[in-house]
Amino acid sequence: MTHVLVAGGGIGGLAAALAQARAGHRVTVLEGRPEFSEIGAGIQLAPNAFHALGVLGVRDRVAERADFIDELRLLDGTSGRRLAALELAGAYRARFGGPYAVVHRGDLHRALLDGCREAGVELLAGHRVSGYRRAGDRVTALTQDGAVFSADVLVGADGLRSAVRAQLVGDGGPRVSGHTIYRSVIPMAEVPPELRQKAVALWAGPGWHFVHYPIGGGAFLNLAATRDDGAREEIAGAAAERGRVLGEFPGLCPKARRLLELGRDWRIWVLCDRDPVEEWTDGRVALLGDAAHPMLQYAAQGACMALEDAVVLGRLLDGDPRRVPERLVEYNALRRERTARTTLTARMLGERFYHPAGAGAAERDALLAGLSPEELRGAVAWLHGSTSFTEAPESVPAAPEPALA
Repeated sequence: MTHVLVAGGGIGGLAAALAQARAGHRVTVLEGRPEFSEIGAGIQLAPNAFHALGVLGVRDRVAERADFIDELRLLDGTSGRRLAALELAGAYRARFGGPYAVVHRGDLHRALLDGCREAGVELLAGHRVSGYRRAGDRVTALTQDGAVFSADVLVGADGLRSAVRAQLVGDGGPRVSGHTIYRSVIPMAEVPPELRQKAVALWAGPGWHFVHYPIGGGAFLNLAATRDDGAREEIAGAAAERGRVLGEFPGLCPKARRLLELGRDWRIWVLCDRDPVEEWTDGRVALLGDAAHPMLQYAAQGACMALEDAVVLGRLLDGDPRRVPERLVEYNALRRERTARTTLTARMLGERFYHPAGAGAAERDALLAGLSPEELRGAVAWLHGSTSFTEAPESVPAAPEPALA
């Protein structure tokens, strides 16, 4: 039996642990925080995520807590004009074999955590991994509290500022995008009935955009407003004054402005990602999720990619610990092209479709106006429709941009 250590007890780490436990391996998860919990609000799950959750055995649990969305809408944030809409029922579900939903991060995390407990995963909180040592056919995780844990393989799923990545790749801190996002969650009861909708709506403006959608079974509205403000310092979850948020989005059309003004207890993040890298394995050590390929939120695929990673790695590791290094190299090779394309697509969406002004906005509008519903589905097929999670970009039929997500 292979013993798998996982550094990090977030969505990616728990998904990795569950995949390995379901494959029959002994699994230990080391979480740095005092307890296993998830910070944040809503996230979007496309059919590729639901396919992965099905393999992990928790699809139904997540579905019970999810809000299924009828449409992805891109609107002009200043005029209120609809630019494009991707319908998510009917033909979309038939083509991709699954739904599109939004869910609170805590609900997804809880479903994975419950699955790990039932699968016999050893869950150890309060042990933040600070590095690792390799010796022969074993790898040892080192922790800030001085404890050491040895196993056949170490999966670094310890996030954007991964200590495992720092040692394995050594590429320094993450890339600060220059974009600041403000987040708030409000009770749906406070939203005027005429403004409630089962859709993900994105209002695009010059140098900013505003997204909102229901979560918690429709009990809450998730608000996320992003400003391309050139921010260079990392901020994660600090409080933001309501007046500051409202002042950052000049020209927002009246309907969207009404929703933005409902927000309260705003929190602020400066968005970060990293350039794609070719290699994220070192013998018996591999990276997964944000530790391997952190990306901006603009393709709504960060959590989806972590779930995919977990499933692919779960299929590869067998009962022979001697084969771990070659299996990890295979995992890296199968995943790097898809995750790199997704990372760069997320950046492109922010630059070309969510934040342009003037001629750039006019070019975007003209492109979107020329796309049929079938062409919009084709634009996201490589991303939303994957079930193997390993397709290289050149193996997927070309589709018109944008990859709306």
